Amino acid sequence: MNAAKRQEIFRRLHEDNPDPKTELAYTTPFELLIAVILSAQATDVSVNKATARLYPVANTPQAIYELGVEGLSEYIKTIGLYNSKAKNVIETCRMLVELHNGEVPQTREALEALPGVGRKTANVVLNTAFRQIAMAVDTHIFRVSNRTGIAPGKNVVEVERQLMKFVPKNYLLDAHHWLILHGRYVCQARKPRCGSCRIEDLCDYKAKTSDD
Repeated sequence: MNAAKRQEIFRRLHEDNPDPKTELAYTTPFELLIAVILSAQATDVSVNKATARLYPVANTPQAIYELGVEGLSEYIKTIGLYNSKAKNVIETCRMLVELHNGEVPQTREALEALPGVGRKTANVVLNTAFRQIAMAVDTHIFRVSNRTGIAPGKNVVEVERQLMKFVPKNYLLDAHHWLILHGRYVCQARKPRCGSCRIEDLCDYKAKTSDD
């Protein structure tokens, strides 16, 4: 795929959604961090239901830490892997209080030192909460990048590297959100909705479908 096609793809995605947002509910960087930790192998909908119960009661590192693993588990037990996630969240809260004065750090290195925070989670927080250029490659972005030809790669690290290289600079800041939403609602895994896709004519995918 050439640069002109990539530019046009992101121009259209921007035109359709000038201010893309994450579908996780949050009001502070800390709330976003916890929501992203909880979202591993879970839907944003299920996470939002859990945090809607949790955050009115506890939405700071100190407050959640004081709940303890068992207390926190009661709020998030509808989410998959909630036991291990509760342990990670409690330990993350302890570290935030003790090492970062209760604030979410704004570097990848410091974020990835927190339990339950890998490269993808760190990139989401850096990009969404702190508006840094970062590309969090999840299953949707991996699929869209390879299918369309925007940034093909054999693994998530390679796709991330390709996206950072090939996405037009003027669209880099929001590219992560556009690609996730496109993968979630249009370029779906089992039956992509090519017939109603805004970038179908620019896409390299060989097995295009109708929407029937």
